[in-house]
Amino acid sequence: MKKTLLMTAALALLMAGGAAAADLKFQPGEDAKFNWQSFEDFKKGHDLKGQTLTIFGPWRGEDEALFKVVYAYFTEATGVEIKYSSSENYEQQIVIDTQAGSPPDVAILPQPGLIADLASKGHLTPLGDETKQWLLDNYAAGQSWVDLSTYKDKDGNAALFAFPYKIDVKSLVWYVPENFEDAGYEVPKTMEDLKALTEQIVADGGTPWCIGLGSGGATGWPATDWVEDLMLRTASPETYDKWVTNEIPFTDASVVGALDEFGWFAKNDKFVDGGAAAVASTDFRDSPKGLFASPPKCYLHHQASFIPSFFPEGTVVGEDADFFYMPPYASKPELGNPVLGAGTLAMITRDTPAARAFIEFLKTPIAHEVWMAQTSFLTPYKSANKEAYANAPMKKQGEILLDSTTFRFDGSDLMPGKIGAGAFWTGMVDFVGGKSAADVAGGVQKAWDAIK
Repeated sequence: MKKTLLMTAALALLMAGGAAAADLKFQPGEDAKFNWQSFEDFKKGHDLKGQTLTIFGPWRGEDEALFKVVYAYFTEATGVEIKYSSSENYEQQIVIDTQAGSPPDVAILPQPGLIADLASKGHLTPLGDETKQWLLDNYAAGQSWVDLSTYKDKDGNAALFAFPYKIDVKSLVWYVPENFEDAGYEVPKTMEDLKALTEQIVADGGTPWCIGLGSGGATGWPATDWVEDLMLRTASPETYDKWVTNEIPFTDASVVGALDEFGWFAKNDKFVDGGAAAVASTDFRDSPKGLFASPPKCYLHHQASFIPSFFPEGTVVGEDADFFYMPPYASKPELGNPVLGAGTLAMITRDTPAARAFIEFLKTPIAHEVWMAQTSFLTPYKSANKEAYANAPMKKQGEILLDSTTFRFDGSDLMPGKIGAGAFWTGMVDFVGGKSAADVAGGVQKAWDAIK
C-alpha cells in the first residue's frame, strides 16, 4: 500500500496539473450538490491550452493534496498546466522571489501584513473594480472582505489586490451536549445569555469555563483571541481596525473595556476550572479536557475550529462535543454578528492570462464546493451550496460565516510582531495574574511606542 501511494505521488508530480476528466475526484454532472453549470460556463470562456500557471502558497501535506483536487478542475476547464509549490519558510521565500524578479504567477498567503508589504513595493497586480463589486455582491459581510483585500500600492493609492479564499473561524464556544442536556442548559443566543448561563452553572454547583493560556514561548495567545472577539462585540469594526494599527492606543477605553470583559470570565475563581490562578499555567491543549470529565470540570471552552485535535481520542464533533457561535450583545444590535477568524488570500504576482483566469475561477461555486466536499475549507460565498460541506460541523461553521455581518482577521496577527506576538501575549498573562486592565494596556502601549 505504501509503495502504491509513493508511486501515485511520483506520477502526480510528473503530471503536475495535467489532470484529465477521468482524474477529477467528482465527475462533472454526477452529483447535484455541485454547481456544474458554473464549471461549464467557466469552461466556455477560458481556452488557454499550452499555457503554464505557477502558484506559490502556504499549503503543504494534506491541504496541498486537497488544493490539487480543486485546481484539477481549472486545468480541465482551461488546459492550463499548474505547477504548485510551497516552502516551510514561505513568508521569506515569497519576498526573496519577488525581489529577485522571479515571482510565481499567483501567490496565496495568510498574512495581510506581508501582502501589504508586497503591494507597497509594486509586486502585486490590482484585481480591479469588477472583483471589488463581485466580493460586495457575493460574499457575506462583503465590505469586510473588500477591506481585507485592499492595500496601498507603491504610490500610496489604495486598490483591491487580493481575493479571499479558504477561511477559518475563531468565534466558537465548545461544549458537551450531554452535559447541557443533563443539567437542563440551553445554548445561549446573546452575550447576556452566556453570562447568565455562566452564573447559573456556578449557582448549580458547577464550574462554567475551562481556560488555558499555556503555549510554551507563545503563552498568552488564547487570551488575545478572547479579547479580539469581545472587542468586536463591544466596539465598532472601525474601532477594531484603528486598534490593530495603533491609530487608537491600547489604553483607549474601548480596548480596556474589552480586556475587562475577558476578565469577567477569566479572573473569577468560581468561573474557571482550577480558579483564576490556573488560567496562565494550564496548557491550551489540555484546557478543554475538563469538558469530558465525569462529572464535568467545566461546561464551556472558547477556542477556534482546530481544537478538536486535542479532544479525547474518538470524540465525534457534532455528537460527543459541539460548538456554538460566540454570541453578540443584545444591547448592541448595531454591531450585528461579527466573526473573528483567519484565512488565505490569492494575488497576481506576475500578470498573465492564466493568472487572471485563475482568479476568475475562484469566483465560481465549483472552486469552493469541491474543497467544501472534502475537509478543512469554509467559505462566505453565498452561491456555493452549503449542502456540499462534507459534514454537519463544517456546514455549521460555514453558516456562521454566511450569517456574519462583519469579519475581521485575528488582531494580534495584524499587529507588529513585537506587540501581537510579544507584549500582548505577556500582558494577558499579567492580566490573569492580577494586574489591572489599565496597567496591562499601558504596558503594551509603551512597548508599541518603543518601536515607532
